[in-house]
Amino acid sequence: MDTVTHAVMGAAMAAGVAAGVASWRPAGEKSALAIRRSAAAVGAVAGLLPDVDALIQSGNDALLVLDYHRHFTHALAFVPFGALIAALLLWPLLKRRLGFAELYLFSLAGYLPHPLLDACTSYGTHLWWPFSESKEAWNLIAVVDPVFTLLLVVPLFLFLRSARSMAVRWSLMLGLAYISVGYFQQQRVEAAAVELAQARGHQATQLSVKPSMANLVLWRSLYVHDGRVQVDAFHMGPSPRHYPGESAPLLDASAAEIFAAGDARRLRDIERFRIFSEGFIVRDKTQPGFVGDARYAMLPTVVAPIWGIEWRTAGALTDFVSRHEFSPAMRRDFFAMLLGRDVAALNRP
Repeated sequence: MDTVTHAVMGAAMAAGVAAGVASWRPAGEKSALAIRRSAAAVGAVAGLLPDVDALIQSGNDALLVLDYHRHFTHALAFVPFGALIAALLLWPLLKRRLGFAELYLFSLAGYLPHPLLDACTSYGTHLWWPFSESKEAWNLIAVVDPVFTLLLVVPLFLFLRSARSMAVRWSLMLGLAYISVGYFQQQRVEAAAVELAQARGHQATQLSVKPSMANLVLWRSLYVHDGRVQVDAFHMGPSPRHYPGESAPLLDASAAEIFAAGDARRLRDIERFRIFSEGFIVRDKTQPGFVGDARYAMLPTVVAPIWGIEWRTAGALTDFVSRHEFSPAMRRDFFAMLLGRDVAALNRP
């Protein structure tokens, strides 16, 4: 998820733990509130720490960051060590306010939610490393969702204003409830996507559904049939609505060899990117040297990937390319689908 949400969730968890810690001390209201605020600051920092893996990069290997982002620093087995690192980093700043045991406890509370929240998105998180290299992507919530963040922020703000407040409980309960709504919506979309594939006479060998940008109403569905990826969108309000999407051939192993044209390093990078993209890789007709991740697009009905790998010249190193163009026409179509309106009518001359 985005950095703001990770910081807020870490702060909320640590502040909630601090409420219990404060009760152990014979302290007045002011001291209890000070402990909460210090804990929230610790939790926010610890909640951001797992993403330092994004700094694992190489100028000679553009895919290195994809290999290691959401990797060992996001593993549940690493959480106690990550919390210890956070506590050691913060100890010189907070040793006059907190004991090291308290500091470590708050760091642990702030660090733990980060990998679990990331697993709730669609990117893929190595929760079980080093015991397994499998990635968890539960597809329950978008990477950026302001509604979810606000449900955490507002109760946390109230909790840090008064020592008598227990609003942080609402922060965590509302966050969990929102993710539960995401699960409910996901099951509806999966059922609708399977029914649609069957109606088309398709056998969906690989199905993936995920919420579109910043909401749990408009969902993107992908499935594979006969070597092609089929994309659709579903507005999951009280009366579900389907928006037909595009289809494109997947870049299979034989097509990748032809595309690599005998370049062993290029072929190896394509296969690495295939693993990262869970097999949903396609070529782009408008950019001949581009291979993209079809799981993500700016519109839920199109194939055009927002990121991928590219080679501009023969023998060149692999470039990681990000494409986030969101034109006025795309914004119009997106908000029409988000509101459950007829997109085809908007595009008629």
